[in-house]
Amino acid sequence: MFVDEARIRVKAGDGGNGCMAFRREKFVPRGGPSGGDGGHGGDVVMESSERHNTLVHFRFNPEYKGERGRHGEGSNKTGREGESIILKVPVGTIVYDEMTGEVVHDFSHPDERVVVAHGGRGGRGNARFATSTHQAPREHEEGHSGEERDLRLELKLLADVGLVGYPNAGKSTLISRISAARPKIADYPFTTLQPNLGVVAVGEAPEEMSFVVADIPGLIEGASQGAGLGTQFLRHIERTRLLAHLVDVSDASGRPDPVQDYEVITRELATFGAGLDSKPTIVVASKMDVANKEKLAKLKRYCKRKKLELFPISAVTGAGIDDLKWAMAERVEKLRRVRD
Repeated sequence: MFVDEARIRVKAGDGGNGCMAFRREKFVPRGGPSGGDGGHGGDVVMESSERHNTLVHFRFNPEYKGERGRHGEGSNKTGREGESIILKVPVGTIVYDEMTGEVVHDFSHPDERVVVAHGGRGGRGNARFATSTHQAPREHEEGHSGEERDLRLELKLLADVGLVGYPNAGKSTLISRISAARPKIADYPFTTLQPNLGVVAVGEAPEEMSFVVADIPGLIEGASQGAGLGTQFLRHIERTRLLAHLVDVSDASGRPDPVQDYEVITRELATFGAGLDSKPTIVVASKMDVANKEKLAKLKRYCKRKKLELFPISAVTGAGIDDLKWAMAERVEKLRRVRD
């Protein structure tokens, strides 16, 4: 099950109460106040982990609490601090405050650790209030409440190249051909119901280049209004450096105009926003083994006019796959250098 959004409630531990006590021991004259402080409450901490790739573990357990600090005791004993709770999230998770909408943290690297709710401070015992003029204080403090907040978690996969296009355009077949990913492949639309990631390597060590490809479930016209699977998965290509737009040039799609296919999907990307329509893009003419020559010729003329790179491929026969992989790798390397 792929879950890319979750809402949780976190409550840090309350601080322990301060103690009111006096020393009344044999051979200890004028013992005085000896109430210890309460312990601090445990924090709620989030940590990014490469071992997690969805937010499904938050779906059925939406509340998390840090441990309360222990109360102070006599003989100036400070209460034990509460245990902090650590919540693991996938790399690429953005944490929002549900009430204000502000970004609490964007986990873009592994092993990042952030306190999302701070534990309450322990109360002071009466020994803290002793002065030269107030030698037997009975004042003591209760522990402070731990921070409590509602959070919204949103996962955006970290990939270098995003594959977009109509359903059944060959995206899943392509990612299975160029990487070790094994998505479901069938001859009907919307076979892909969740994003898939694959690592692609080209060249040989020590000059080997690698990049991550994300296969996004297919879009159709009206996706921005909720048609098909809508645009619920497009957030996963917001961070990509390059888009590979697959266009089916065979007659299997039942759509006669490949240029219109390209423009429809481009409009849906623009409607979604987040700058997807302005990302560097290469066009991939898929299913060349059964291509309609008129469709291919029309798409070539369009790409030449728009100055778009076009790569005809067949994921079945392997024709053009190597050229596409090298083109992707070189474009990604250039974009990495520009961004870094």
